[in-house]
Amino acid sequence: MLAIDHGYFQGPTTGLERVDLSIVPLLPWTDALMTTRGMIRSTIPPASRVPAVLRASGGPSILKELSDEQLAVSMEDAARVNACAVAVQVFIGGEHETQSVRNMTRLVDAGQRYGIPVLAVTAVGKELTRDARYLRLATRICAELGAHFVKTYYCEKDFDTVAAACPVPLFMAGGRKLPERDALTMAYHAIENGAAGVDMGRNIFQSDSPQAMIRAVGAVVHKSSKPDDAYDQYLREPAPAG
Repeated sequence: MLAIDHGYFQGPTTGLERVDLSIVPLLPWTDALMTTRGMIRSTIPPASRVPAVLRASGGPSILKELSDEQLAVSMEDAARVNACAVAVQVFIGGEHETQSVRNMTRLVDAGQRYGIPVLAVTAVGKELTRDARYLRLATRICAELGAHFVKTYYCEKDFDTVAAACPVPLFMAGGRKLPERDALTMAYHAIENGAAGVDMGRNIFQSDSPQAMIRAVGAVVHKSSKPDDAYDQYLREPAPAG
């Protein structure tokens, strides 16, 4: 899954200033696109057959308390844009934890009526540690309350226990931009330790060669390519024109 929904709270993120130029060319190698309804209607080609996971929560910008989110998309509109799933941020341990959990459960209820699954995105606050104990807590709560699949961060120690304790499919969040070899290594270990897939954004569209990087990540996820082999594949891709 290629995540390009960053603009819903932080504006034109580096690499996403012109989605028509930076992201649309990557669609042939994208299994699913994590995006917003505004981007679907304004920029993603209507003929695109890439499944869209629609960001359905929002409200505060990076200038405010991020956990104070509300539902920002109705399930009816998600169906109207043919979303394959909707995504909601869940701030376990955040200032507005209960509100964000309620956002998720309301979406789950609506999704059950429309046949649209819900992706719970575990959000880590500034004062919370991304360790296995916290990630087990956050992902399990989301699954127990009805999320159909969960997106969370990778932790080097005991990530397998996070995946094992989550009874629904778990997807690894790419997080901040890493060197390409490191990002591919992280993706490989997440898959090997139980993740069903990855949802990467900055590690692809901020790469020096986004097309080569998305293909290398695809090799890790779908072909179990080792990190060194995937990185070699990345290096062999022709440099982008211009």
